[in-house]
Amino acid sequence: MERTRRRRGLLTAVVVAVVGVLLLVHPWLPGLPGNPMSLAETFLPWLGLAVPVGLVVAALRRSALAAVVCVVVGTVWLGVFREPVVSPSPGAPRAYDLTVVQHNVSDENTSPSRVARILLGPDPDIVALQELTPANLPAFQVVLAPTHPHHATVGTVGLWSKFPLTDIARVDLKPAEVAPGWERGLRAVVRGPHGPVTAYVAHLPSVRVRATQGYATAWRDESAERLGRALTADRSSAVLVLGDLNGTVDDRGLAPVLSQVRGNRDSFAFSWPASLPLARIDHVLARGDAEVGTTWTLPDTGSDHLPVAARIRR
Repeated sequence: MERTRRRRGLLTAVVVAVVGVLLLVHPWLPGLPGNPMSLAETFLPWLGLAVPVGLVVAALRRSALAAVVCVVVGTVWLGVFREPVVSPSPGAPRAYDLTVVQHNVSDENTSPSRVARILLGPDPDIVALQELTPANLPAFQVVLAPTHPHHATVGTVGLWSKFPLTDIARVDLKPAEVAPGWERGLRAVVRGPHGPVTAYVAHLPSVRVRATQGYATAWRDESAERLGRALTADRSSAVLVLGDLNGTVDDRGLAPVLSQVRGNRDSFAFSWPASLPLARIDHVLARGDAEVGTTWTLPDTGSDHLPVAARIRR
């Protein structure tokens, strides 16, 4: 009887303990075929759901062991994600120099004018867009041009600014296996009132879960390496990366980029999918004399992504 009592909730305790270990050491765990670690890192905050579920099971099984493990792992989760949990709300006033908006507008969106008006809501200084098409580009230009007269596009990505743009250039992010004509990288220098900022607009390839490959990230990872090399070679004093990177800041596949720039984690600001946001794969990242402050999402635009806005300190 004593042995049976001890075993109550043992499986629950083990599962929750594994979650706690993943939260702490995932960056150092080796990659495996099918990229399961990259997939887990995409939804890392949601692993914490194991704690309340485990507590319910512990109560039903009357397992002190499972309850203690859940409390410990819950404490670990709060430690890992303390910034978005304890930080002020996105609306709290903070000093900033620029406001930027980043959005994958969706090439299937039928209301580009409405999208553009939503993006102007926080009065951004810079707007970066992905999935521009010949059909929707004119509508964005009409709505954004009066307040953001400086504009550049390369392929399906674009940048609108209140301030002059110089040194506009294409950034080659195309994976080797992708056919020519795939253009999703742009670099431009924004001549703002607090000094120049070099802005990169990027749209990395999508990722998919496939039965034969697992979490298929090869093209995304190759594109991230190309962006990382471009950032490494850039000697600008202030750099911004604005884009749909199809990965979160915890995803090891984005390491070549995240070794060069960083974002702000004072809110989760989940941006995808728009109908039930589970992960922030749309990013505003910075380095050098530019620092990302408060980050938040804007209302649904009809895209499968939510827009992400951020304050930038220079």
